Amino acid sequence: MTKVKALVLTGFGLNCDVETAYALELAGAEPHRVHINSLINGKIDLDDFKILALGGGFSWGDDHGAGVIQALKLSNHLGDKLLSFIEKDRLVIGICNGFQTLVNLGLLPGFDNNYQNRSTSITWNDCGNFRDQWVHLAFNQKSPCVFTKEIEKADYPVRHGEGKFIGDKAIIDQLFLNNQVVLQYSNKNGEPANNEFPLNPNGSMSDIAGICDPTGKIFGLMPHPEAYNHFTNHPDWTREKSLRKRQSKDSGMDEITSGIKIFKNGVDYFK
Repeated sequence: MTKVKALVLTGFGLNCDVETAYALELAGAEPHRVHINSLINGKIDLDDFKILALGGGFSWGDDHGAGVIQALKLSNHLGDKLLSFIEKDRLVIGICNGFQTLVNLGLLPGFDNNYQNRSTSITWNDCGNFRDQWVHLAFNQKSPCVFTKEIEKADYPVRHGEGKFIGDKAIIDQLFLNNQVVLQYSNKNGEPANNEFPLNPNGSMSDIAGICDPTGKIFGLMPHPEAYNHFTNHPDWTREKSLRKRQSKDSGMDEITSGIKIFKNGVDYFK
């Protein structure tokens, strides 16, 4: 069976492309790390891929705001290509800086199939500093998001200085009404963080950690699922392994993680 081809964007200041490509490979895809300039100059054709992954990092140093310059670069040179890509039933995932880029482009939230209108923003963390920590996440089971099927709870790391998702109350309300809020920061039981720090590491409105467009085929999130690609990535893995041993359960070392499940759902969409 031909593998699903995924384009992992690389460029100036991005630094999570290798992990993202590795996660896609574990999920069964055929990942290709492609520099943004290769898309702009036409050496690589976006239409040759089924999945577009915008990973984390600090594109252009975030000098004009997180994801701002990358969004302008993509919009000015590949705007029509991106819209065509979406219309052809392809998938887009933006992680951390990629999420910020999708929001700046207007691809999210994409109300009424309008993928050019920016209506939300991601800004500085309320705590005033960069956060590097693992967070608990609760997933919306009613969300149309392709990437999050059959995931109820998960732990992923966050690594950002600008992760606070904001918008007018009417916009936030519409996101919830449409079930476009895919995941929220929570406690370990999956209950809302209620904006409590550090459960909510950045002060995002309504604990929002990720959203999708109305079709569920464009997904953006601040946490890094690609960083949880093996059982031993989790900070509590030794405790979990010991607990499983006492309960005569499998160690879990060979199980697919909830991080890889995100990408596998995307790959399986095309099967």
